[in-house]
Amino acid sequence: MFVAIDIGNTHTVIGIYENERLKTDLRIPSIPQKTEDEISRQVLTLFTEKEIDVKKIDGVGISSVVPDITGIYVSLSKKCFHQEPLIVNTDLDFAIKIHYENPKSLGIDRICSAVAGYAKYGGPLIIIDFGTATTYSVIASNGDFLGGVISTGIATSAAALHQRTAQLPDIDFHFPETAVGTDTVSSIQTGVICGAIDAMTGMVQRLQSEILQCESKKATVIATGGFSKFIAEHSQIIQHVDTTLVLDGIHLIYNRLHH
Repeated sequence: MFVAIDIGNTHTVIGIYENERLKTDLRIPSIPQKTEDEISRQVLTLFTEKEIDVKKIDGVGISSVVPDITGIYVSLSKKCFHQEPLIVNTDLDFAIKIHYENPKSLGIDRICSAVAGYAKYGGPLIIIDFGTATTYSVIASNGDFLGGVISTGIATSAAALHQRTAQLPDIDFHFPETAVGTDTVSSIQTGVICGAIDAMTGMVQRLQSEILQCESKKATVIATGGFSKFIAEHSQIIQHVDTTLVLDGIHLIYNRLHH
């Protein structure tokens, strides 16, 4: 069994693979203030609830965009799983070329998504990750990471409105019935949710026009991340929703380096 750990800004997702298949995944908040013992107890409790024997784990890979938490999961891997984890970083051989001016500044989760996306769907690709930030990653037909876009995430936008204004409330994420809001909550829902969808549509069209300058066909559009299913329900531009891309990428990278 293999454990893939995706440490994100808001949540940490732990994927457990058995015989190359994702058996289950567990999600816990990414809270730097938590101690190693607290996180270890939480993780082991989740493993027990899922009836997973930690003694069967023979490999661990970690992708992290939160350096303050990375060390905790390295220690957890050694103590709980008795495995020295592979920490995915830009010094590894991904079998793809990264066209960032400084590859080390690229979020490692985006590299993992690119590796898995290309392996599963081919190229060219536009991978949209709806997380704390909304990121767009452009993958060429040969698998190269060409670059992309970073914008404010949906929940981040809503939280910023609530936190930085005196009278605007926090909101639940429900798709508004009409674009014209008739109260403050529905107006914010339209602005944040419909605004995000319209921005995504325009950005994908812009990226597709540039992709067609060097590729023979349009890119396949893949959505991942916490809001991907919600957005895909209200957009025709997304062709596939794949919420496990980062986990799958960690698994693929580990297998490439260990087999």
